[in-house]
Amino acid sequence: MFSEAQIKQAHSKVKSGADFPAYIQEIKFLGVTYYEVYVTDGHSEYHGVNDYKITTSAKYENMTVADNCDIESFKAGLKAHQQGQTDYITFIAMSAESGVEKWEVDTEKMSCTYYDKTGNEILVEQIPNKK
Repeated sequence: MFSEAQIKQAHSKVKSGADFPAYIQEIKFLGVTYYEVYVTDGHSEYHGVNDYKITTSAKYENMTVADNCDIESFKAGLKAHQQGQTDYITFIAMSAESGVEKWEVDTEKMSCTYYDKTGNEILVEQIPNKK
């Protein structure tokens, strides 16, 4: 099974949104079936077969996620981030302000789903299936 060190090594190759599909392919090869990133503190939970799971530590100080979700604001901020106009911490802060609590990446479906604090799907995006 995969380790946190392997995940970090794969993630270290991501320099922009254009590198994201190759990262997903790499962690899929390691055995990650899906993972969740939590906006509040940046920790992630990586899941594999047979209920295998590793949880990473918090990446930054706690952020407060807005109770109400502003989907249009989030979509605009996501687009700007995907175009390289913002860094990761700016994207995280915008996500919190827009009411996005977490996102889940499914390596089988090649999708990324964003959720609000009540567990409602906000947006589902397909990840390009290329290396």
